Amino acid sequence: MKKRVLVMSLAAAFVMSFAACSSSSSSAAPASSAETSAESAEEESGAPEELKEITLVLDWTPNTNHTGIYVAIEEGYYEEAGLSVNVIQPPEDGATMMVASGKAQFGIDFQDYLTPVFTSEDEIPVVAVAAIIQHNTSGIVSLKEDGIDTPKGLEGKNYATWDLPTEKAMIQNIVEADGGDFSKVNLIPEYITDVVSALQQDIDAVWIYYAWDGIATERAGLDTNMIYFKDITPEFDYYSPVFVANTGFLEEDPETAKAFLAATAKGYEFAIADPDTAAKILCDAVPELDLDMVTESQEWLADQYKAEVEQWGYIDPSRWDAFYAWLYENGLSDEIPAGTGFTNDYLPE
Repeated sequence: MKKRVLVMSLAAAFVMSFAACSSSSSSAAPASSAETSAESAEEESGAPEELKEITLVLDWTPNTNHTGIYVAIEEGYYEEAGLSVNVIQPPEDGATMMVASGKAQFGIDFQDYLTPVFTSEDEIPVVAVAAIIQHNTSGIVSLKEDGIDTPKGLEGKNYATWDLPTEKAMIQNIVEADGGDFSKVNLIPEYITDVVSALQQDIDAVWIYYAWDGIATERAGLDTNMIYFKDITPEFDYYSPVFVANTGFLEEDPETAKAFLAATAKGYEFAIADPDTAAKILCDAVPELDLDMVTESQEWLADQYKAEVEQWGYIDPSRWDAFYAWLYENGLSDEIPAGTGFTNDYLPE
């Protein structure tokens, strides 16, 4: 569940890569590296004789952001919808590139990371169609003994940075909003793969998503403070992660797209209602995961998938637009017109 923060300077590279691998067809062939897929239904089961093939590319290795997908496979929700879903790992240039090229119908990405798609001079056929988690659950974690209980507390502390423009601008924003001096934050360029170890060595603060690395610190017995970005600056309550889809596919076969999202929604509703069983389903599909860790993460996320909204997957237009407006106002991206890049039209009623 490691989070990649948007690098605005990668926009040109993204577009060039898209141009190189884009295809005229928006239908995807199942990838040979698929981790798992729905089995073809036998005639006596009453399921359709032929299932429509859907390729879904993840944003990272399987984790509790993805549980609803694996539940939908295991519980037969996709087969009931007439679908065979192939779940694959992302290529080096990311899930969205694969969706844009037409090699996958659906993928998973993050709103902040999608910015180059919606600022490109070339039309890139990708749109966000569902929010996996309703609110941004990322923030800064630190040991309580370091006294970083508000963003101003980062002054004089070592923050592990990816050294990326948007990331640093967001950190600067929350520090200054708390009356702090961003220049006094020690930015330590370091890619953290083990948050628990880093916090016990020379790093005082790390950007994490609580559902995974936050739970990991709890399980390690660390006493920590967590500062959520959304609690400091409302514009930072963006959508992370989201399902994205190929727009050509949506236009050509909207009913299949709706069927996929309806079955997926059932999977996430299951995970909300019974997180412990959902955790076991995920671990059965991905045995290398630790069941205890996954179960604790799943129990925490059960209240986050929908939060206060009634419809899983709903994207609030005002919150979606607010983040992109903030990027533009702070010189971090070109302007993205309101209403660009997402739709709720394919979600189940």
